[in-house]
Amino acid sequence: MRFFITGTDTDSGKTYVASLLLRACQAAAIPAVGFKPVCCGDRGDVAALRAAGAPGPSEAELNPLFFAQPLSPLVASWMANVPFDFAALMAAWENLAARHAHILVEGAGGWEVPITPHQTMADVAVALGLPVLLVANNRLGALNHTLLTVRAIQARGLRCAAIILNYPHDERDSASISNPAALREIFPDIPLMEVMHGETDFDLADFPLD
Repeated sequence: MRFFITGTDTDSGKTYVASLLLRACQAAAIPAVGFKPVCCGDRGDVAALRAAGAPGPSEAELNPLFFAQPLSPLVASWMANVPFDFAALMAAWENLAARHAHILVEGAGGWEVPITPHQTMADVAVALGLPVLLVANNRLGALNHTLLTVRAIQARGLRCAAIILNYPHDERDSASISNPAALREIFPDIPLMEVMHGETDFDLADFPLD
């Protein structure tokens, strides 16, 4: 099992969903690990993925490129005066992929967040060639953001394997209530899954991924 996890925007819940999936894999005796190619600001996301996944890989192995400023990778690399090293990213991926059959790759920010003046996180996903799990913050505006991102994924020749609606709050409004039905109607061939606020574990069977 290998997937690239992207979000409709920053703070959509990628790390939260990835950690849930990794813990579900461990419970199902699937030794999956996380991979965060690029991290900006701090390595809290990396620590969460490492804690949820199978033991073994070091923090550096799970996150080859780290920039201290909480900005887009493009700007964070400028601030650090360190060029974005795509080759090092791919070398780290190949090393991890040679040792682990099951990997969940979490992108930084949204699908088209820039990493260089001419490349975005979408180029990382294309280089890895994995099916994509799209995490959307279930709120007003989610339909527009999800449509744009699904179509961008497909335009790059990749498969959107699932849309995962993340509920960041207990409170529900008309948008969060109606969004699932709308997305199922718009994308009948893409599985739609929901992760409720405060959910800490679930059965992997609830996520029919292939």
